[in-house]
Amino acid sequence: MAMTAPEGTSQLITVSDAALTQLQGLIAGQASAEQQLGLRVYIQSGGCSGFSYGMGLDENPPREDDYVIEASDALKVYVDSYSAQYLEGAEIDFVDQLMGGGFTINNPNAVRTCGCGHSFQTSDSAGEARSCSH
Repeated sequence: MAMTAPEGTSQLITVSDAALTQLQGLIAGQASAEQQLGLRVYIQSGGCSGFSYGMGLDENPPREDDYVIEASDALKVYVDSYSAQYLEGAEIDFVDQLMGGGFTINNPNAVRTCGCGHSFQTSDSAGEARSCSH
């Protein structure tokens, strides 16, 4: 059974209005009427700062160790318990720019980020620094 946000937090991850609009458009274009897509957000070791972000639409039901955040009636966000510790309080946003636009994660736990925008380090994180590949 999936979990709700950790106790003591109002919400693990929030989704900005701009990101929600973009995500709902993506979901409407990919999901069938009976299919429920969720947005899986995770972190993984690697990147030039120690960790890197990942996200994608997930057609599978949430896993047993997932936190499920209801961003709207039509969008659920899935975060595994390992990633949750590094993403608490983060916001998924969508930036519409001529160069470098797209989905971004504003993470209050990141003390250092990479120029690529997909890699970060927390104050207590380990991990080997690697060069960014674009």
